[in-house]
Amino acid sequence: GVIHLVRQDRVVFSEAFGMADVEAGRRASIDALYPLASISKWLTCATVLRLVDQGKLDLDAVISDYLAAYRSDTGSKVKLKHLLSNTSGIPNLFDPKADPGLWTKPFTSDEAIKAFCSGNLAFVPGDRFAYEFTNWIIVKGIVETVTGKDFAEAVDMFTLAPLGLTSIVPRYSEGARLRVAAGYASISPPVRKMYPQSVYTLASGGYCGTAPDLVRAARGVYDSAFLSIESRDALSAVLVPAESYALGGRVKSLRVAGELHPFAWETGRVDGYRSLLAHRLDGKVTLVVLNNTDVSQKAIDVFAETMLA
Repeated sequence: GVIHLVRQDRVVFSEAFGMADVEAGRRASIDALYPLASISKWLTCATVLRLVDQGKLDLDAVISDYLAAYRSDTGSKVKLKHLLSNTSGIPNLFDPKADPGLWTKPFTSDEAIKAFCSGNLAFVPGDRFAYEFTNWIIVKGIVETVTGKDFAEAVDMFTLAPLGLTSIVPRYSEGARLRVAAGYASISPPVRKMYPQSVYTLASGGYCGTAPDLVRAARGVYDSAFLSIESRDALSAVLVPAESYALGGRVKSLRVAGELHPFAWETGRVDGYRSLLAHRLDGKVTLVVLNNTDVSQKAIDVFAETMLA
């Protein structure tokens, strides 16, 4: 995997370890693509907030304001901010055990919303936290509706291109499939842990990228005029204290040199991959850790907390 630490515009540690592809003999490198998993949610939120700043979206608007075909009883209760904070109450009806073919069926956003995201509410929106990827399928559909563009095109237009993030791309794209690090459950012997990628999961966990581009992303989102002050505040405001969860990711405080500092703490876990983007909200430090050997997320977090402290 990769460790990349930047402090006050200076790269103080940047190193790749081991293999990106054991069978092919391809070594890990700082510029290798690694799946970002749920860091994709944070990128999705950055795009949504850009659209909020442009008056195209409203965090307090409900699903029915944007998706006319969605069931009105639920759609009139669930706000956009509920979806982005995983507090919507919308259940996950995706069941590949009952139908293994779901992994490879080419659902559109509308089809996926109807199939997986339209059940009865499991709880009152805003009352609880439930980390369901169905929230993000609906967000994907909303972004496509208000922009008139495919979700990947919209994210590229409103977020990736303005921030110069040329190495953050959908994992399902042909270029990414050829370049991405392989995921492993074991490397001795090598046992791969990789599942097919579906277009409708892009907003939730479908992007891959490089460590340097993740640093550029954090600095662009939090430390520039890319977002309005109000949207930056919304992105870092914790809505679920028990989970330290804000919009699309967590915010946690770490003690550094005896003082507490808040960090945007974006993590990802999918297949044999783990990812972490930790950015101190005063802009002074950014750390990226990317792994393709199924290391526990807790181990990644403890390592990062120690390194940052």
